[in-house]
Amino acid sequence: MNPVLTIVLGITLLTVVGIAFGGTFLLRVGNGTVPANDLQKTFFRAGHAHAGVLVTLGLLVAVLTHVAGASPDWGTAGAVAVLLAAIFVPAGFFLSVLGPDPQRPGPMIASVWIGAATLVAGLVISGVSVLAAGLAAV
Repeated sequence: MNPVLTIVLGITLLTVVGIAFGGTFLLRVGNGTVPANDLQKTFFRAGHAHAGVLVTLGLLVAVLTHVAGASPDWGTAGAVAVLLAAIFVPAGFFLSVLGPDPQRPGPMIASVWIGAATLVAGLVISGVSVLAAGLAAV
């Protein structure tokens, strides 16, 4: 595995602690300890869920491209793109509803769309590199 990717994956595993801590924040929002309107509650849940799912997907993509024998450079690029999406998408959900009582998402909602584009790019890169490795092995 590419050493840079190995370092990124180690850092990513450590970020799961932050995602778990985010779950305690959601519990405080849910029980009313942290005041939040309905929009904020919805966006906070979406941000937390996307963080967990996209980090898991990024780790899976990294291992899958490595095990499949995909090009190390392309495998790294695809996995890192998926992991970047795990930053952009949740950040957009959380940061677009900051404030005491937002009625609609703010400009940071653009981060969700940037993350979606990054996710698609990472999955296409990874999918094509795994497919190419498989075809080369036939």
